Amino acid sequence: MKDSILSASDPVEDALLEVRDLRTYFYTDAGVGRAVDGVSFALRRGETLGLVGESGCGKSVTALSIMRLVATPPGKIESGQVLLRDRDLLQLSEKEMCQVRGDDIAMIFQEPMSSLNPVLTCGYQIAEAVMLHQAVDRREARQRAIAMLERVGIPAPQQRVDEYPHQMSGGMRQRVMISMALSCNPDLLIADEPTTALDVTIQAQILELLEQLQEDFNMAVLMITHDLGVIAETADRVAVMYAGRIVEYATVAQLFARPLHPYTRGLMQSVPRLDAPRPRLEVIPGMVPDARHFPAGCRFAPRCPLADQQCRTQEPPLVEIETGHQASCWKVDAA
Repeated sequence: MKDSILSASDPVEDALLEVRDLRTYFYTDAGVGRAVDGVSFALRRGETLGLVGESGCGKSVTALSIMRLVATPPGKIESGQVLLRDRDLLQLSEKEMCQVRGDDIAMIFQEPMSSLNPVLTCGYQIAEAVMLHQAVDRREARQRAIAMLERVGIPAPQQRVDEYPHQMSGGMRQRVMISMALSCNPDLLIADEPTTALDVTIQAQILELLEQLQEDFNMAVLMITHDLGVIAETADRVAVMYAGRIVEYATVAQLFARPLHPYTRGLMQSVPRLDAPRPRLEVIPGMVPDARHFPAGCRFAPRCPLADQQCRTQEPPLVEIETGHQASCWKVDAA
């Protein structure tokens, strides 16, 4: 793991990607859902940032906002900046953004079967991405597709290139998605729960593959997951997200050695450990609040065992508690 740490909010000179005060809202008949409500972080080339939290905390919407793929309506990116090499993606036209997607930034989605077109061969879908962004003919694009399938460990790529998604296992389909994402050598890869639908053996293989490909391509990776084990294995830094905001930001070593936010500690205590068996796993009571009706004060207060009147009325800022370790909590001293 790297020892360096980027601030979650301050400008960073050598950052490949900077997200500054991003806010994405959804306008519905039942009210405005503030799915992403002031998120900031930065990412260097060759580095992995893990974005963790329960379902409904805004992780995937953050990724879709970076890619400008939020469905409008009902969604709308209200404000903020997404800077890729100091170029604000939120200010680009849709035509310009289409060139960025796949070429500069690629994304692996949660479920490959729903992300791949079932009526097109896997090879055609990879070749299509290559032809879209690079000046090559169909024959050359097909050869690149075969080369990428081989690179991600798919056996008999000359045969598999002409097969359809339903002819492959879940792990193989995920490898096809990785091939498609990396076919144009992107600078940034967003991996949104890339191992959710896979068993643990295939999950380990996919994570190992992503780590090797990151090294080969010198990519930055934004790894979105709810699995702290995945974060411990793959990430350099971690941003813990809750109710549309980042509540803790640290290196992996700092986070696992001393989690500061009660929500982070709750996530860790809910994971079984072989070295410290407990009669039963601890759970975080309650649910992530509805994005249309966030509570006053700290958004975690209704579920927090340490919450007092200040927590319920005043929202804590994200501040640096120790070098490179930030938390948004009035009760950090109780950690």
